[in-house]
Amino acid sequence: MVGRILIIGACGQIGTELTLKLREIHGNDEVVASDIREGAKELMQSGPFEILNATDESRIKEVIEKHEIKEVYLMAAMLSATAEKAPMKAWDLNMDSLFHILNLGKEGKIEKIFWPSSIAVFGPTTPKDNTPQTTIMEPTTVYGISKQTGERWCEYFHRKFGVDVRSIRYPGIISYKTLPGGGTTDYAIEIFHEALKNSEYTSFLASDAALPMMYMDDAIKATIDIMEAPAENIKIRSSYNLGAISFTPEILAREIGKHIDNFKISYKPDFRQSIAESWPSSIDDSAAREDWGWKYEFDLEKMTKTMLKGVEDTLKENANK
Repeated sequence: MVGRILIIGACGQIGTELTLKLREIHGNDEVVASDIREGAKELMQSGPFEILNATDESRIKEVIEKHEIKEVYLMAAMLSATAEKAPMKAWDLNMDSLFHILNLGKEGKIEKIFWPSSIAVFGPTTPKDNTPQTTIMEPTTVYGISKQTGERWCEYFHRKFGVDVRSIRYPGIISYKTLPGGGTTDYAIEIFHEALKNSEYTSFLASDAALPMMYMDDAIKATIDIMEAPAENIKIRSSYNLGAISFTPEILAREIGKHIDNFKISYKPDFRQSIAESWPSSIDDSAAREDWGWKYEFDLEKMTKTMLKGVEDTLKENANK
């Protein structure tokens, strides 16, 4: 047993499913969920939950001491599209929360930390195809700037104070279980709901906007895999590139069209298009594969079938309520 785990930001898109998976692995009482407000019923009923503001240092310490926490997954953040509307609020949340946790690691109050980075750390000057692990990083969004800065601080706290912090750069995450949280890749979730409800979708990204994506189960698997790997295998302490599938709205629409005959897509790019243009179209994740055995399971076909079935079941369930 690793010791009790705390998830901060447990009610978010990734946090919800990560919490449930960790409870399945370690036991419900060993994984404490926390967020600024209550979340999904399954999450709330399956184990301990604490109301927690990720920027409140004294409250974080209180929860860690109360539950004798050994590992923290810091999933709280303001995502790309939302952060552009409230830049300083996003910066404060994304950075203050990280410093609170890194300092607790430095003080020996917790033993291991997971902090997610993102493909948003890259920018328009980054090589777009098969983006290398180490490359030019000139992010143009508040979210990307905060994630790039966070990566440097994670590496610094590891090198200077021996803090065992681990990180991966998430691509766009696709799931039917929780609603998207204000990211630029959200179209890849919305499209399934609209395809099943209305047989049509208007994309806020252009038809040829290729972005790296990943089905949620693979993202959760990667997160747990890197945390379970021996410390000596984690050679990169800023953040690891993580890849799976890359596609455009047009390619995804074509795949959905194989299952929904009359599905139509139209395009009305908004401010998120310029964000997408500053990000990679595919990722080189060979370092993650070599260091801790990363391997994805969901290709475009498998992800599409899983999403359509999941969204369809959810819509039926909600209609019967």
